[in-house]
Amino acid sequence: MLRNKYVRTIIMSRVLLQLGVWVRNFAILLYVTDITHNDPFYVSLISVAEYAPIFLFAIIGGTFADRWLPKRTMMISDALSACSVIVVLLVVMSGSWRALLLATLVSAILSQFSQPSAMKLFKQHVPEDQLQSVMAMFQSLSAFFMVIGPVIGAFIYNHYGIEVSLAVMGGMFIGSALILGLLPKDAPQQAGKLRNGIVAEMKSGLDYVRSSRVLRNLGAAFAFAGLAAGLIQPLGVFVIIENLGRDRGFLQWIMMANGASMLLGGMLIMSKGKAVKPQTMLAFGLLVSAAGTVGVGWSHHTALTVTLQTLTGFFYPCIHIGINTLILRNTEAGYMGRVGGIMGPMFMGFMVIGMSAAGYLKEAFSLFTVFTGSGILFLIAMLILLPMVRAKEPGQQSLQG
Repeated sequence: MLRNKYVRTIIMSRVLLQLGVWVRNFAILLYVTDITHNDPFYVSLISVAEYAPIFLFAIIGGTFADRWLPKRTMMISDALSACSVIVVLLVVMSGSWRALLLATLVSAILSQFSQPSAMKLFKQHVPEDQLQSVMAMFQSLSAFFMVIGPVIGAFIYNHYGIEVSLAVMGGMFIGSALILGLLPKDAPQQAGKLRNGIVAEMKSGLDYVRSSRVLRNLGAAFAFAGLAAGLIQPLGVFVIIENLGRDRGFLQWIMMANGASMLLGGMLIMSKGKAVKPQTMLAFGLLVSAAGTVGVGWSHHTALTVTLQTLTGFFYPCIHIGINTLILRNTEAGYMGRVGGIMGPMFMGFMVIGMSAAGYLKEAFSLFTVFTGSGILFLIAMLILLPMVRAKEPGQQSLQG
């Protein structure tokens, strides 16, 4: 895979972007909590600045990604992100810390234009039998930075302060843009040929998803999985305190074990997963998540909880790798941006709904009830995919209709 110049170059770019994003996330979070004395309003605004662009700009960014040349789009997005960081750095040095939220917002918006362009290049230049391994490589990269990213971000901020953290973030974005310059020049046909107006092309993307049984099923499974993940995401600290009777600081070790197992799972799929159909991998990942989630909510033993978290983390890459591989295989290159712009908010939107309801449901019922409900939602997502798993030739456009 790494012999493919497109894969190799985009991976190197994403390493720098991940470093920049994790430094941004933790440096800004720690700085805002310090400067506001843990004001929950401003702390929550950081999450709003990070996630809101996914809802507001994903389909718009995906539509433009289908229209524009992918290499140029990614380079300009990274360069503009770096410029915004430099401007914010100058403003922060003058004493206005609220501009930090702008840095998060701008880079999150621009990523909605850049990410679909990368998927478009993979669709065009990676053989279909290697797509699953490439997605596994990306998932492993994300898991790796889930483990070390918080450590790096916190270290840079604690030792060098917010100004150096912002400078590092800007440098990472500039480096990413320079690395992307090594990609071969965009061919004219890599830009979308349709010019019917943005609204018309967005509607065309929605019609394209509705016309495909595979994409419709994936969208529904994504929604249920997002809701399931959202319900339990804010409640991890209560598992530590109420079920295990430990200090909340123990949560970081659970998260590190989960992230490390995600990394191992992604690496295994990358090396051995070619023989497994992506829809089978996806369904199995959802089934393990269902069982593991219920088990974590029920367990009052530290060793069992850590084991279940490690097990679910190991198979969690199956979900995202399976979904991304199926999207790549079942989407024409000219629709890659719009399909990604529809699927991403489908997961994130329902995850935010679940996160919003988690605290209320826990108080109204119990921790175990919420985790059981989450497990049932994962199971429903798996059942939605069963027709695809049983099909003799699943995952192809012949299933449209």
